[in-house]
Amino acid sequence: MALESNEKPNQPIDKFESMLKTDDVYFFDADDFEDIIHHYLNNGRIALAKKAIKIGLRQHPVSVELKLLEVEVLVFENQLDLAEHYLDALQVLDGNNEEIYIQRANIYSKKDNHEAAVALLQKALNLSENSFDIHSLLGMEYLFMDDFKLAKESFMYCVAFDQQDYSSLYNVIYCFELLEDYDGAIRYLNDYLNKNPYCEMAWHQLGKLYFAKAKYPEALTSFDFAIISDDTFIGAYFEKGKVLERMGKYNEAIENYEATIQMEDPTSHAYLRIGKCHEQLGNDELAKYHYYHTVHEDPMLDKGWLAFTDFYFRRKNYDKALSYINKALNIDGENPNYWNKCAQINEALGKFDYADFAYKQSVELGNYDLTTWLGWAHVAKCNHDLPGALHILAQGEEFYPESAEIKYKIAGFQLETNDLINARISLIDALHLSFGKLQLFYDEFPQYAEMAWVRNIVTEVERKL
Repeated sequence: MALESNEKPNQPIDKFESMLKTDDVYFFDADDFEDIIHHYLNNGRIALAKKAIKIGLRQHPVSVELKLLEVEVLVFENQLDLAEHYLDALQVLDGNNEEIYIQRANIYSKKDNHEAAVALLQKALNLSENSFDIHSLLGMEYLFMDDFKLAKESFMYCVAFDQQDYSSLYNVIYCFELLEDYDGAIRYLNDYLNKNPYCEMAWHQLGKLYFAKAKYPEALTSFDFAIISDDTFIGAYFEKGKVLERMGKYNEAIENYEATIQMEDPTSHAYLRIGKCHEQLGNDELAKYHYYHTVHEDPMLDKGWLAFTDFYFRRKNYDKALSYINKALNIDGENPNYWNKCAQINEALGKFDYADFAYKQSVELGNYDLTTWLGWAHVAKCNHDLPGALHILAQGEEFYPESAEIKYKIAGFQLETNDLINARISLIDALHLSFGKLQLFYDEFPQYAEMAWVRNIVTEVERKL
């Protein structure tokens, strides 16, 4: 039997959940069902939302709003054809309902037809009195289309409508960054903060922008205001620590990193930064202590293992460095940075075969840095494989066709193989690319520095430059 609402809890959600635990059936207004369903959808409880939709439509079979919520769930579950079928029927009943166009736009968006989604959202915009949510959806569609200018304008509208819409505010700054208009982002945030001076998120974003532009005093001030606005804002303490670290104020940086650890469970990133600061201060034991905690907190954080490895590498303790990079490789053998560091360590140990293998692995996994090609070629030379070294440099040249470093090294190796014609061509090309880097050639191949043949080429090119 149906019970009156005053016989059970007054709150619709409590009342609904109470009903589910019994065999009783309670009656709800359609508006109550909408509130219940929205509550479950917002909290990701899809099964309960579907149950509420089913019972709601049983009690209110002609409710367009409940049927639209059913469509929303179908779209979420990718039952797009069925959702479109329901929308066709709803459009006959209520052709001017903007939510129908919004759900059709969601379907097109899921099908990667973002232009059609935008067109439908524009129609919804013409029908809607409250267009705030539609502008937010438009902004997302423009992002999918890489139209960052229109996306930015849509999200700006949302922020103008609701100053507390931090999600849209973040997206506005994101669009500025994608447009590489950092000064515009700074101006926008400063204008926003003139109206909302205690918005910690805006201060935080402003500080990050100043940091990116190397305006460290301004960044520091911004993070200080973020902390004043919310003294539990961990992200502001962490970013402030990064600024202080960049400014060489390592003890102050450590204080801010430690503040994040005291306020919340320690993070590997905080331990890592503290370790880096202690290393800069010459506190080797404290640096090692924090690097240990870095990898203990997150064994998958490559920067932690690399910090430990670099710590010993810089101190020429190559055996210890090798043991740590091998631990890293045991955890993640697909990390090109690990293999690159492994190659450098083996090279320093004179284990050129291992170094050659490690460089090869690093490149195959996607590390195409200039230093990688140069280092690998040097290892091949140490293995008495000059043809292999030249082949490696030829591959590197495909990625860095304007690299004087590669050209000078090619010229040197060609001289060592007595390929004078190609050596002359390579040396002339290198000199044209960067005459100022000639010393690199002399440093690596001093046996040719006083060679008349080389001197003549250098003089000839210098005269023409």
